[in-house]
Amino acid sequence: MSDFNSYLPSDLPVPAFHGLLLGAISPRPIAFASTIDTDGNVNLSPFSFFNVFGANPPTLIFSPARRVRDNTTKHTLENVKEIGEVVINMVSYSMVEQMSLSSTEYDKGVNEFMKAGFTPIASHKVTPPRVLESPAQFECEVTQIIETGQEGGAGNLIICEVKMMHINKAVLDKEGKIDPHLIDLVARMGGNYYARASGDAVFEVAKPLSTKGIGVDALPYRIKSSKYLSGNTLGKLGNVEKQPTIEEIEAVEFKDFTEEEKEMVRSSFPNEEAQHKTAEKYAQKNEIMKAWRVLLEPVHS
Repeated sequence: MSDFNSYLPSDLPVPAFHGLLLGAISPRPIAFASTIDTDGNVNLSPFSFFNVFGANPPTLIFSPARRVRDNTTKHTLENVKEIGEVVINMVSYSMVEQMSLSSTEYDKGVNEFMKAGFTPIASHKVTPPRVLESPAQFECEVTQIIETGQEGGAGNLIICEVKMMHINKAVLDKEGKIDPHLIDLVARMGGNYYARASGDAVFEVAKPLSTKGIGVDALPYRIKSSKYLSGNTLGKLGNVEKQPTIEEIEAVEFKDFTEEEKEMVRSSFPNEEAQHKTAEKYAQKNEIMKAWRVLLEPVHS
């Protein structure tokens, strides 16, 4: 019996398939889109079908999909067809409840800035206003709209070129880069769930850009077939340029080891389980050379 439920799109009603899509493809960043119509009516609405797709030219795409329940379109889509401009404001945790309130389906002409209590500020390159409370704002020109269908749930890809970007100084570190803990962004998940991209939820993974890792396939069989080493640990072990030797690890790494750590990684383990579980603990703390040193020690039963 398979561990998976498998579906063709035709197997489920659109709302059910839609719900599974949103639950599985998450978390998704939120485009808090400010638009304006030809009568000067401002609209503000969040969309989680959104991401960045290039830097030269800087390109963002979001999609106000057709409503699943009645196949109607949203004011945001109507506005960008009238005036091809939008400001995409990012959403931090401190504004998530107000953002959610703005998603209420108010009548056309109702100003969600006022309804949700946000502060509009003038843009420099486009007509729609920015959201003062947003930590990052992107003034965009709409270059293309691609309709993926005409039925309820179909997407409308709004392709935007960034004309000016605004970053609140309060979210920058000393090097002028965005600190994920300071910008404190939220993302959309399935149902009523959101994710907060800060604190313990944020972690770093070393990118293998300047070097080529040996790969999991090149690890010794007893390591890559281990029942006790996680996939994440195998990935870390495989992200070295070459398999280290005991002598190399001790010559380079041991200068930072405490005597207790030296004794631990040199220990003779009674069995492979104890050895691999010890290595797993080091790898989880990103102490990869310690994990390698443990794994290179012969097991003595």
